[in-house]
Amino acid sequence: MARRITIFGATGSIGENTVDLLTRQGGAAEYDVVALTGGRNVARLAEQARALQADIAVSAHEDCYDALKAALAGSGVEVAAGPQALAEAADRPADWIMSAIVGAAGLVPGMRALRHGTTLALANKESLVTAGPLLLAAAAQHGARILPVDSEHSAIFQALVGEEIEAVERIVITASGGAFRDWPIEALKNATPEQASSHPNWAMGQRITVDSASMFNKALELIETKEYFGIDPERIEAVVHPESLIHALVGFRDGAIMAHVGPPDMRHAIGYALNWPDRRDLPVARLDLVQIGQLNFRPACETRWPALRLAREVMRAGGLSGAAFNAAKEAALDAFLARQIGFTQMAEVVEAVLARLSGDSLLTNSPESLEKVLETDHLARQAAAEIVRGLEH
Repeated sequence: MARRITIFGATGSIGENTVDLLTRQGGAAEYDVVALTGGRNVARLAEQARALQADIAVSAHEDCYDALKAALAGSGVEVAAGPQALAEAADRPADWIMSAIVGAAGLVPGMRALRHGTTLALANKESLVTAGPLLLAAAAQHGARILPVDSEHSAIFQALVGEEIEAVERIVITASGGAFRDWPIEALKNATPEQASSHPNWAMGQRITVDSASMFNKALELIETKEYFGIDPERIEAVVHPESLIHALVGFRDGAIMAHVGPPDMRHAIGYALNWPDRRDLPVARLDLVQIGQLNFRPACETRWPALRLAREVMRAGGLSGAAFNAAKEAALDAFLARQIGFTQMAEVVEAVLARLSGDSLLTNSPESLEKVLETDHLARQAAAEIVRGLEH
């Protein structure tokens, strides 16, 4: 019986790479593609759905329904649109689901999918950041499995194969440093969205590329590491590694360090999750160590990248701090892309939101339900909007 596959966020960079691997590994002849979801790139979503003979294609936006319906006319592919349609797509039985919707919007479909005991390939780091305990509890309750797809967490996962987590002394995740790693720190406040959207090593969507420049993506990954692997925050480190060839290192109590080394190509982490526990041939570059010559590392300065300091505060606080942190980060990023605030003001907005919401002990509460997480998300976005308006004047 063919494996049943669903991809949430099929038209984004992770989704496109997943579709590429599925196609290379036999496509519709090898896999039963249950659902593909996307945003406003209706033409590409329809093209993917036709090529993989998906059962259903879903746009996250209700106003895209007619265009998607027209693009898939005569194909036999069912069409739906809107947030509720996304959640319902997650209820369709599948053996392996890629969760690649960017932001908190990916949380609900991922949680719904876990209730069916599926394997969830998690590229949506916000899910663990905002609701890590809920997500892991749901997986345990329903016999589901979560496999990390972030390159850093896939690297950690692979380095831990055959090892006991109790033997881990520290985990080091690497950061490219993004577009501004060599800029004078005083110049950052004048950085534009266009400048922040150009990554030196990776080909990614605009939002995550800007998050890389601000190091908010690495801040999320620090929190994600704590949640997924159950490691104390004090044992999680970040370093800047400009070549982006070492994705993470795991240090053990006997002094040994296991490093995962590979090209900056997301198809490695995606392919590992897709084929786990086996390994299959992947169309990624093979490294020539002699040609590389050397690998470089720099400290991840929390003055240059205050997002890292804020992440450590969130990890220590626990509770709903992650949900507030992520929502404030997304709102601040929206404001920066809309040119309402400057590049360095994104961290200021997030810090102000955390300070405001922690005043009534809201953030120290455990995320006992998805509704509570979503409520915190809403409150943080409201607070961020108010703070942004204050900064504009």
